[in-house]
Amino acid sequence: MIIAVAGVAGTLGGALLTQRGSERAKRLEIELVRDHEEVRENRSLRRTCYVELNRDARQFTTALNRHLHVMRERGVEEADSDALEGAKNAHRDRYSEAQMIAPEEVLRRASVVNQALNKVYGQVKRLELGAPEPGETMETAA
Repeated sequence: MIIAVAGVAGTLGGALLTQRGSERAKRLEIELVRDHEEVRENRSLRRTCYVELNRDARQFTTALNRHLHVMRERGVEEADSDALEGAKNAHRDRYSEAQMIAPEEVLRRASVVNQALNKVYGQVKRLELGAPEPGETMETAA
């Protein structure tokens, strides 16, 4: 009788252990898939952020150059200032987003670009107002 009970218990215990092992393996597999998806989504999010940051930095640069040309050729109108402000604001917003997403190495490089663009923006606005700092000219801003 004891041998029969031990045999049945062993059979049921073996099935239970096999089921637990299978459930554990399935949980690990699901966790690995989730981790892989998260890595892929983060990579995609960063890539989109980098593309948009680059695009907005280029558009800000173009707007600054266009503004300088307008200042040389004719007086600046409200629409010209609005276009420059729009490009500046778009770049600022994208840079702020990058600060939340990008790793330190990317932020260091983006910061250099951001500071340079803001420096030129300040020069352009001072030139526009007729109050440039010493050494600031249309050529130095360009």
